[in-house]
Amino acid sequence: MTTEPVPEFPAPMKRFFDAELESFRSNLILMGETAASQVRSAIKALVESNTSLADQVIAADDEIDQLEIKIDEEAMRYMNLRAPVASELRLVIVGMKASHDLERVGDEATSIAKRAVRLSAELPLKPYVDIPRMANIALEMLRDALDCFLNGDTEKALAVCRRDAEVDSINKQLYRELTSFMIEKPGTISRAIELMFISKSLERIADHATNIAEEMIYLAKGRDVRHTDEVKKNGGVG
Repeated sequence: MTTEPVPEFPAPMKRFFDAELESFRSNLILMGETAASQVRSAIKALVESNTSLADQVIAADDEIDQLEIKIDEEAMRYMNLRAPVASELRLVIVGMKASHDLERVGDEATSIAKRAVRLSAELPLKPYVDIPRMANIALEMLRDALDCFLNGDTEKALAVCRRDAEVDSINKQLYRELTSFMIEKPGTISRAIELMFISKSLERIADHATNIAEEMIYLAKGRDVRHTDEVKKNGGVG
């Protein structure tokens, strides 16, 4: 049985990025960089008990929201004025979906920052090891997913999807550990719950990166690979 060759990345993408909607592309890149930066800052605020940095993350949430609005407006204007062909329309829609996932990443960063402020008033429950590790993996996934979106690397996109299980595994492990803390030491319950929510936020960020990677595969191949063996093999998406 022969393996179907991966199609070349659609030519309309180059026209789209190089000429028609350079502003759309630039804003999407900026939105991704901003969302990732917010997550990094929120985790740093948690680890360092830096409430000032956490407050900056919370205050900057509107910036990501405004970029999402701008991207949607540009995409709608393009569709109304340019009457795009099917492949170009697919590109615009995928870009809009990616921006919505990035907006949710920004929301999760804000949630982490708010919890970091509350946790800063108490001693750490345990050394922060697993949470920064989860954040690093999720941010690598997000970076790679956006890189795939821009460059059409479907193999890298599949690799992003398969890494989601790694984050899920750490999240489950941390939940078990924190549950044990709460059972054995009731005084740790409030801190443990905050950390559980932070862990869940990072798991969701990895999910959003996976969504972007899956949409990129749809853009390049013209078919939906969500929930398929293609993304589940080799330890794939849970």
